[in-house]
Amino acid sequence: MSETTVIVSYRVLPTQVDTAIREIGALIAKVQALEPDCGGIAMLQDVNDLTRISLIERWPSQEIFLGPHMQQPHIQSFMQVAGTFLAGPPEISFWTTVGGV
Repeated sequence: MSETTVIVSYRVLPTQVDTAIREIGALIAKVQALEPDCGGIAMLQDVNDLTRISLIERWPSQEIFLGPHMQQPHIQSFMQVAGTFLAGPPEISFWTTVGGV
Protein backbone atom coordinates (compact mmCIF):
# COMPACT_ATOMS: atom_id res chain seq x y z
CA MET A 1 0.00 0.00 0.00
CA SER A 2 1.53 3.35 -1.03
CA GLU A 3 1.28 6.46 1.09
CA THR A 4 -1.41 8.98 0.24
CA THR A 5 -0.94 12.73 0.53
CA VAL A 6 -4.12 14.54 1.47
CA ILE A 7 -4.51 18.26 0.79
CA VAL A 8 -7.22 19.95 2.83
CA SER A 9 -7.93 23.52 1.70
CA TYR A 10 -9.88 25.85 3.97
CA ARG A 11 -11.36 29.28 3.30
CA VAL A 12 -11.46 31.24 6.57
CA LEU A 13 -13.86 34.05 7.45
CA PRO A 14 -11.82 37.29 7.15
CA THR A 15 -12.35 38.30 10.79
CA GLN A 16 -11.53 34.83 12.12
CA VAL A 17 -8.04 34.09 10.76
CA ASP A 18 -6.34 34.00 14.17
CA THR A 19 -9.07 31.79 15.60
CA ALA A 20 -8.88 29.43 12.63
CA ILE A 21 -5.10 29.08 12.91
CA ARG A 22 -5.40 28.39 16.64
CA GLU A 23 -8.22 25.83 16.25
CA ILE A 24 -6.69 24.06 13.27
CA GLY A 25 -3.32 23.98 15.07
CA ALA A 26 -4.95 22.40 18.12
CA LEU A 27 -6.63 19.82 15.90
CA ILE A 28 -3.32 18.97 14.22
CA ALA A 29 -1.71 18.43 17.64
CA LYS A 30 -4.52 16.05 18.67
CA VAL A 31 -4.38 14.09 15.41
CA GLN A 32 -0.62 13.68 15.64
CA ALA A 33 -0.81 12.66 19.31
CA LEU A 34 -3.79 10.28 19.07
CA GLU A 35 -3.68 8.79 15.57
CA PRO A 36 -0.63 6.61 14.90
CA ASP A 37 -1.60 6.20 11.22
CA CYS A 38 -0.95 9.90 10.60
CA GLY A 39 2.44 10.35 8.95
CA GLY A 40 2.56 14.11 9.56
CA ILE A 41 0.65 17.31 8.91
CA ALA A 42 1.91 20.72 7.77
CA MET A 43 -0.30 23.82 7.91
CA LEU A 44 0.29 26.42 5.20
CA GLN A 45 -1.14 29.92 4.76
CA ASP A 46 -1.34 31.74 1.43
CA VAL A 47 0.97 34.78 1.66
CA ASN A 48 -1.27 36.77 -0.69
CA ASP A 49 -4.60 35.78 0.87
CA LEU A 50 -4.44 35.09 4.61
CA THR A 51 -7.94 33.58 4.55
CA ARG A 52 -6.62 30.55 2.63
CA ILE A 53 -5.16 27.80 4.80
CA SER A 54 -4.15 24.37 3.57
CA LEU A 55 -3.05 21.22 5.32
CA ILE A 56 -0.67 18.76 3.70
CA GLU A 57 -1.22 15.41 5.42
CA ARG A 58 0.36 11.98 4.97
CA TRP A 59 -1.77 8.86 5.49
CA PRO A 60 -1.33 5.18 4.61
CA SER A 61 -4.40 5.31 2.35
CA GLN A 62 -7.42 7.34 1.33
CA GLU A 63 -9.59 4.72 3.06
CA ILE A 64 -7.90 5.29 6.43
CA PHE A 65 -8.29 9.06 6.09
CA LEU A 66 -11.98 8.85 5.13
CA GLY A 67 -12.80 6.02 7.53
CA PRO A 68 -11.14 5.75 10.94
CA HIS A 69 -9.63 9.26 10.88
CA MET A 70 -12.85 11.09 10.02
CA GLN A 71 -14.76 9.19 12.72
CA GLN A 72 -12.45 10.27 15.54
CA PRO A 73 -14.16 12.32 18.28
CA HIS A 74 -11.70 15.22 17.86
CA ILE A 75 -12.52 15.42 14.12
CA GLN A 76 -16.25 15.30 14.79
CA SER A 77 -15.92 18.03 17.46
CA PHE A 78 -13.89 20.22 15.10
CA MET A 79 -16.52 19.87 12.39
CA GLN A 80 -19.20 21.00 14.85
CA VAL A 81 -17.46 24.31 15.66
CA ALA A 82 -15.67 25.00 12.35
CA GLY A 83 -18.61 26.97 10.98
CA THR A 84 -17.83 29.76 13.43
CA PHE A 85 -14.51 30.52 11.69
CA LEU A 86 -14.62 28.84 8.27
CA ALA A 87 -16.49 30.19 5.23
CA GLY A 88 -17.63 26.70 4.22
CA PRO A 89 -16.54 23.07 4.08
CA PRO A 90 -12.96 22.34 3.06
CA GLU A 91 -11.89 21.05 -0.32
CA ILE A 92 -10.17 17.68 0.17
CA SER A 93 -8.04 16.02 -2.50
CA PHE A 94 -5.94 12.86 -2.51
CA TRP A 95 -2.52 12.58 -4.14
CA THR A 96 0.10 9.93 -4.73
CA THR A 97 3.73 10.17 -5.82
CA VAL A 98 4.39 9.17 -9.43
CA GLY A 99 7.47 8.75 -11.56
CA GLY A 100 9.74 7.58 -8.76
CA VAL A 101 10.26 11.12 -7.52
